[in-house]
Amino acid sequence: MCSTEARAHELVARLTAAGFTPRLQDQADRIAIEVDVPDLPSSASWHELFGLLGTADEWGLDSGANGRTARAALQKKTPAT
Repeated sequence: MCSTEARAHELVARLTAAGFTPRLQDQADRIAIEVDVPDLPSSASWHELFGLLGTADEWGLDSGANGRTARAALQKKTPAT
């Protein structure tokens, strides 16, 4: 199984290759990654972005006065089931 750090670096690399500029933040319980989403992304960009976000443990899309931000989180510990 891949480490959280390895997964984060792979996701950052893939987001970068897709044309996004990811920001990575190492937090106590997770690694968070954010990217700004352009105002008018192509359907291919949306498809790529959501495909990549779907590999994270948690993800979301926030819209506000400053535009849209996509975020992904990778948990450092596996949640209990």
